[in-house]
Amino acid sequence: MDFDALAPAFSRAMNRLDAAAADGDLERSLRELVRIHASQLNGCAYCIDMHAKDARAAGETEQRIYALPAWRETPYFTERERAALALTEAVTVPTRAGVPDDVYADAAKHFAEGELAQLISVIVTINAWNRIGVAARPWEPGSYQP
Repeated sequence: MDFDALAPAFSRAMNRLDAAAADGDLERSLRELVRIHASQLNGCAYCIDMHAKDARAAGETEQRIYALPAWRETPYFTERERAALALTEAVTVPTRAGVPDDVYADAAKHFAEGELAQLISVIVTINAWNRIGVAARPWEPGSYQP
């Protein structure tokens, strides 16, 4: 489905939302790690490919990108990144109780309030893109170039 052509106003709004979520002090590498990991959890092949390429273009290492599915088991991520990845999982795959208090508290310990708001914005936005990607399959995995 050519989602952009069939829902142009929505597509433009998503692009504006994405730009707004990126507007802040969060490091680009962290934003890309979060986007990759949420996309892995959601099974969005196009977004995994896209954000892995963007992460590499921004200087992220292959080792850390490949380790994202098992981030808890590796020494490659900082405590701040671990808090962001845990929050990504809690928001992306929520329970009925919502984000666990300890996950939110850990994220709040590592991020200033504005950064935490931006982090949540990035997570929510990539989840929306992932839902479009897995539902409409508008983009061919591998076709994205940074």
